[in-house]
Amino acid sequence: MAQFDAVVVGAGFAGATVSRVLAEAGQRVLLLERRDHIGGNAYDYIDDAGVLVHKYGPHIFHTRDKRVFDFLSRFTAWRDYQHRVVANVHGQLMPVPFNLTSLDIAFEDRAGRFAKKLTDTYGEGKKVTILELRQSEDKELAELADYVYENIFKVYTMKQWGQRPEDIDPATTARVPVFISRDDRYFQDPYQGMPQDGYTSLFEKMLDHPNITLRLNTDAAQQLTLTQVGTTLLGGEAFKGPIVYTGPVDDLFERRFGRLPYRTLDFVFETHGVEWYQTHGTVNYTVDQDYTRITEFKHLTGQTLSKKTTIVKEYSKEYTGQDGQEPYYAIINDENRALYARYAALAAEYPNLRLLGRLAEYQYYNMDAIVGRALDLAENERKGRTT
Repeated sequence: MAQFDAVVVGAGFAGATVSRVLAEAGQRVLLLERRDHIGGNAYDYIDDAGVLVHKYGPHIFHTRDKRVFDFLSRFTAWRDYQHRVVANVHGQLMPVPFNLTSLDIAFEDRAGRFAKKLTDTYGEGKKVTILELRQSEDKELAELADYVYENIFKVYTMKQWGQRPEDIDPATTARVPVFISRDDRYFQDPYQGMPQDGYTSLFEKMLDHPNITLRLNTDAAQQLTLTQVGTTLLGGEAFKGPIVYTGPVDDLFERRFGRLPYRTLDFVFETHGVEWYQTHGTVNYTVDQDYTRITEFKHLTGQTLSKKTTIVKEYSKEYTGQDGQEPYYAIINDENRALYARYAALAAEYPNLRLLGRLAEYQYYNMDAIVGRALDLAENERKGRTT
């Protein structure tokens, strides 16, 4: 292992970003990935129908962080894509987050009066949570909050998290917004788009550096040993360089304190012999169906295949750790935070071990946030090496 200066576990956005920055700083990086492909959950590929699909569900890039956008733009050109999501509410399609256009659809003749009250009370362009609306003394605004809760949030969240309404974290409910605008975009960030040739191509370019050695189909648990005295062994040899770990932190320590709870997803892909299956890239099913949403990839990628399209339906369920399951969404509550804290404290006993990413940090991060954190970590490591 003396030929390497740093080890990175996981070739998703976190691991690939760290690897590239360290490699450009002159460090020789060993990148370990247990899957047979790079890109983490952003991995995409051409299916049998010729459609570019996202294997682990739709990934739409957006950010307010110009540093992150500029870094990724070194490895891809961008297709301009503004993500618009609609909810299917008893057969009616309306934009989500719920906005003034949604208001027209849901309340028809009363929508104008509701819109004026919202604008006069909170201001145009504001996002007001349903908790704020429910606390309003105006009965119609409280009625609006109840409508959004019942038709946009409640059933969808029950499917997503496997919870009864009374078990849903009130803090989660409080964040559900009503957007006082006719901007139907799901995100309002200034930098949005899809990698022109796909995410996998972006990762291939990012990892194309002579100082990066990539090993696919490699389980870090078989390579990395954490001794009782705070020493890391790699391939049976002591390793003192930084080890950036982006996988599940409970797996790293053989679930010593128990498994960290997650939700996982089942994806059902279907190819249809039509030009378009639905009107938008993503349709959320907020009051019916067993699946949470359907995504049609051609809307996202801009492909022009005739009379052929691929969709994916998403089903949320409990993560049990069985073969083939992937942990997607950390279940954040006080009990699980305390469990994670025990693993984080254990990791802190190893001076060269760095935890990075949604699995290692037991947090939900958007792609841009992960890249930003990875840039910060890599820069700190680079400075530590040169000073």
